[in-house]
Amino acid sequence: MNISDFLCAKAITAELKSTTKQEVIDEMVGLLVNAGAIEKKHKPKLVEILMAREALGSTAIGQGIAIPHGKSENVTKLTAALGISKKGIDFDSLDGEPAYIFFLLIAPIDSAGPHLKALARISRLLKDKYFRENLKTSKDDKTILKLVSQEDLRSMA
Repeated sequence: MNISDFLCAKAITAELKSTTKQEVIDEMVGLLVNAGAIEKKHKPKLVEILMAREALGSTAIGQGIAIPHGKSENVTKLTAALGISKKGIDFDSLDGEPAYIFFLLIAPIDSAGPHLKALARISRLLKDKYFRENLKTSKDDKTILKLVSQEDLRSMA
């Protein structure tokens, strides 16, 4: 599975404006709405689902990474947004450090397999310190998309 299989190319930002967990999730679901990947009317419910998942335990896994995720009947296929915060955001990370890289993942209710594969793929990708640093210092959305595409190609080799 490649990241480009589920990452919405128009739902990427190198400049998250948010400063709190709730704002990040709201802004990133907004990216998916603006990209046409989800309907605007579903945004409040999706934010609610993602915040409920956060209440179970933070999806910030350390090393400056957070992967907020959830399942909803309002999506028909696995879809993701990717955002970078230059300042870092307190996301209740396991290591107590701020998160800079946010991969937001929304899956259909009945998609346990693809959902878990996507989480594993994102985690593997972000273990690479060089890749993380390149993402964090990306100047624009196109650069981020290019980095992700290059990593997809490398993993297939």
